[in-house]
Amino acid sequence: MTEHLPLVSAIVPNYNYAASLDLCLRAMQAQTYRPIELIVVDDGSTDDSVEVARRLGVRVVRTEQNMGVAGARNLGAAHARGEILVFVDSDVAPYPDAVEVAVAMLAADPGLGAVCSIHDPEPLIRDSLVEEYRALQYHYWTASSEGPISFLFPAMMAMPRRVFDDIGPFNTRLRETEEVDYGHRLTQRYGMVLTTAVRSRHDHDDKLFKLLRKLYRRGGARVPLYARRRRFARGFETSNRAGGSLAALAAVAALPVAVLLGPVGAALPALALAVSLLADLGMYRFVLRRRGPLFLLYFGAVHFLVNVTIAAGVAAGVARWLVSARFRRLYDADLTMRPSAAGEAAT
Repeated sequence: MTEHLPLVSAIVPNYNYAASLDLCLRAMQAQTYRPIELIVVDDGSTDDSVEVARRLGVRVVRTEQNMGVAGARNLGAAHARGEILVFVDSDVAPYPDAVEVAVAMLAADPGLGAVCSIHDPEPLIRDSLVEEYRALQYHYWTASSEGPISFLFPAMMAMPRRVFDDIGPFNTRLRETEEVDYGHRLTQRYGMVLTTAVRSRHDHDDKLFKLLRKLYRRGGARVPLYARRRRFARGFETSNRAGGSLAALAAVAALPVAVLLGPVGAALPALALAVSLLADLGMYRFVLRRRGPLFLLYFGAVHFLVNVTIAAGVAAGVARWLVSARFRRLYDADLTMRPSAAGEAAT
């Protein structure tokens, strides 16, 4: 007697990622798990993303206007028939057994609401040193958080359809932090894990300004949720790493003191810098082992900028939280989160 395997609906939200979309879809078509349906939700792309998907014979659902990744995921779920939903960003290529492993983990634990992948330390497409920095940094922060988490990683994750229906759709009002909000909501009722058993490669940001701008916005947008929870998410964003970011910002802020007071004043930014470095000492050792001392110097300089940017974004978010009642309600449960009916199926 043949064992019944649940249908998996793999949903790929996409906006102008034609280059990596081809790699993503080929990786999904090479999955060892069957049965699986593959759906690309094209969120108003202006490149040839739709043609890429259609050349590979993948079903495409198109939005009438750009909705953001939260809305695209919701629309994909509305068109999905599977008992298991797998969300895969179009700049991610999962390993061939990723879906099979994730489904097995969900089947083994009915209380598990989501299984999230850990990306490799090498980028999917090697475009720049910035991207190599980001791949290493992101891998280390996620791998060191392996296990139970409350911070959702939806770039490659699997969840039962019943859990999605229970928790509700992604909050379409959140363009930057929908994953933090969803993870918070999901872990009120279910478990969630981050695991190296489900592997993937990610085409990370390859421009420094683009990366810093994204981290600045995300840092500020997290403030209302963390102010309400009064604690950090479990996994990834730890109090230790937050302290490292704040120390980096303090080092920059203390530079005028060093100028005014000379060598005596220089002790203050030097101390703050040392605290920032110690907060991520394990990561620096990891990078040194993989890439050597020369790349570590580059990595450390970029990571210092990242830490300063994150802390500055949080500081701006705190200021906004103090003066804006609307911002303080950003994560209120009564916000409209319904998936848009806009979109048409095409093959």
